[in-house]
Amino acid sequence: MLRILLGTQLRRLRKEKGISRHDAGYAIRASHAKISRMELGQVSFKHRDVDDLLKLYGVDDPGQREALVGMISSANAQGWWHKYGDVLPQWFGVYVGLEEAASVIRTFEVQFVPGLLQTEGYARSVIKLSRTANSEEEVDSRVNMRMRRQLRFTSPEGDPPRLWAVIDEAVLHRPYGDAEVMRGQIEHLLEMSRRPNITIQIATFAMGGHPAAGGPFSILRFPTPQLPDVVYLEQLSSALYFDKFDDTSRYAQTMDHLATQAPLPGSTEEILEGFLERYGS
Repeated sequence: MLRILLGTQLRRLRKEKGISRHDAGYAIRASHAKISRMELGQVSFKHRDVDDLLKLYGVDDPGQREALVGMISSANAQGWWHKYGDVLPQWFGVYVGLEEAASVIRTFEVQFVPGLLQTEGYARSVIKLSRTANSEEEVDSRVNMRMRRQLRFTSPEGDPPRLWAVIDEAVLHRPYGDAEVMRGQIEHLLEMSRRPNITIQIATFAMGGHPAAGGPFSILRFPTPQLPDVVYLEQLSSALYFDKFDDTSRYAQTMDHLATQAPLPGSTEEILEGFLERYGS
């Protein structure tokens, strides 16, 4: 996502100056095809190339130059999740990269608690039941990765991203692990719902039917306006990603309807406490 972001900024600067890809490529001793790949975030960036392009595009402000050039190392670096490559499917690795770059995530779940809100015990039960891990070591690695993904949302430093989760009531009825695991998971949801950057709603059975009958999905929004929202749909052994406005706006409307029809976030604590009693508080 950082490569896409940097490439988007370079494309904008080039177009503002009315410079063709061919001329930009000539300036860095490359082809117009390389400029195209750079602007799409498909290749790594060299400091010399970016510096030469900024000069060509007339970017003289030291602050702007420093901000753009400073992105190069981060854009070229591999994310922390690459060390889990042995247990991380490629299609999900794409999602984790998007998740790390997102500033707002809205998610709807019908089968289990969203991964970003799972406890270690609950996550372990989910992963074991999925039968996608072949050993205890692989289970441990996948659990550790899931816990690592949550750190951005709970870190006391910086400006944590926003998470808005709508969870179907069926999730709370369906036990993963024993009563102790479920009790710990619901207590964790209570704790997370009190965080200023996290909103949790329970789509209760009393709502009746709702517009998200097609299943779970997530919408990711990024801090830069030039980047479109991305809708993520996970399947059994693959995933779908949508970024066209016609698709993403439809899912955004569905999420808005869900959030409107479900009990208000202020009711979440009372609902969860009812389930806490169910699992022996």
